[in-house]
Amino acid sequence: MARRRNKGRPVDGILLLDKPAGISSNQALQQVKRLYKAAKAGHTGSLDPLATGLLPLCLGQTTKFSSFLLDADKRYRVTVTLGVTTDSADADGQVLETRPIDGVDAGAVEAVLPRFMGRIEQLPPMYSAVKHQGERLYKLAREGKEVERTPREVQIFALDLLGFTPPTLELDVHCSKGTYVRTLAEEIGAALGCGAHVSALRRTGVGPYVEGETRFVSMADVEAAAEQGFEALDAMLLPLDSVLGHCPAVRLSADAAFYLRQGQPVLVPQAPTEGLVRLYAGGDAFLGIGVILDDGRVQPKRLI
Repeated sequence: MARRRNKGRPVDGILLLDKPAGISSNQALQQVKRLYKAAKAGHTGSLDPLATGLLPLCLGQTTKFSSFLLDADKRYRVTVTLGVTTDSADADGQVLETRPIDGVDAGAVEAVLPRFMGRIEQLPPMYSAVKHQGERLYKLAREGKEVERTPREVQIFALDLLGFTPPTLELDVHCSKGTYVRTLAEEIGAALGCGAHVSALRRTGVGPYVEGETRFVSMADVEAAAEQGFEALDAMLLPLDSVLGHCPAVRLSADAAFYLRQGQPVLVPQAPTEGLVRLYAGGDAFLGIGVILDDGRVQPKRLI
């Protein structure tokens, strides 16, 4: 008789992993999934192996809401090395050109940064996970191929110079989803006339989770908790509705919750008049997320 495969345990929540440098996002995910013995897990947007910082991991039912973190704003602290360009726009790539940085000072950097504020267009780099005819661009790049790409509009909400010690500068970036910080650094270097690449990158925020305001968990913390057991591991998880903390809460009666679970919009007294809402039944039992229709009813959008 065939041996029944262990599908893992049902565990729900969000782990705010502080990804270490040197491993891919998927490697980090698989390691955490194994330690939790979780039946289901996913991450919410890749970080380069070179990068450290926030990699929210969704376990169990929380994977249904991962798109809200994928679409959320991101924050980074990036170290840019001026005068050297690489084929991947970061320190892991092959050096393409070295140029002097004479005359580039903090004032020059401050002068060019406003050019990259607001809505800008970026060309996805060849070393990226964007697909071309079914193939990831980074796979084509490793084969020495370059293909035509379409520029994408992104938004830079804040771009602040934290420090400048030639040849490196440090920036704080708050941007929309889909922004390539490596491309941003490369273009800033081009604007300064000397070229540049990313030599260190740390993601400091995703949506409502920001370093200094929310605790990030290191891989060492997860490994130590695993030795203590599932109770210690599960204590590190945030509830799945925390990802939607910016949305107002709507509490439903038993009847309204019943019809909403059937996919029917319901009228809730004193509900918000527009936008997304968090849905609860029986007080604090989280049901999922809904959206307010034009007629004021609450329409289920994503339920657990």
